[in-house]
Amino acid sequence: MEREELTRLTGNVGGPNCDDDDCPNVYRTESGSFVVQGDVSDAFAPAAGEGLVEIPEHVLREAVRALGW
Repeated sequence: MEREELTRLTGNVGGPNCDDDDCPNVYRTESGSFVVQGDVSDAFAPAAGEGLVEIPEHVLREAVRALGW
């Protein structure tokens, strides 16, 4: 899946620290699932094929607002 196929829910404002799409973000897929971009976390070892990312609370709040929840 390419980034262009996703609906970006957060980080659309941009800013000096987000000019290369390198900020934590939440995206929605066509099937309604979510892709989360954030800093890699080593809080625990996830199951095979899974990964952990850490994103700030304000990013989740922005995603919820974008979805109208």
